[in-house]
Amino acid sequence: MFNIILQAGTQAAGGAVKPNMVAQFLPFILMFVILYFLIIRPQRNRQKEQQNLIDNLKINDEVMTNAGIIGKIVNIKKDKNTIILRVDDTTGTKIEFQRSAIAGIVNNEKPQTK
Repeated sequence: MFNIILQAGTQAAGGAVKPNMVAQFLPFILMFVILYFLIIRPQRNRQKEQQNLIDNLKINDEVMTNAGIIGKIVNIKKDKNTIILRVDDTTGTKIEFQRSAIAGIVNNEKPQTK
């Protein structure tokens, strides 16, 4: 580690960068590229999909929150950035959530069997 720093200091005084120095940083560059394609890029895509889902919510959609609560949207308050869910039809229980707390839309369709 200290050899790299010492070599960098002597190269700064000498002027030109040696190919040996580039070869030493090549594994770090490759690790960053691999991390980008395996972790960073897919995470950005998931964030875009989640934001698109939140932006396209509408009344009567059945959704599930991050806490696992399933309910039907009865009101959307854009000024407060909240959603009111009806979680029980018999008693009419309603809970107000932040829009960011919505994990996804619940599909009530039965899977098709062959």
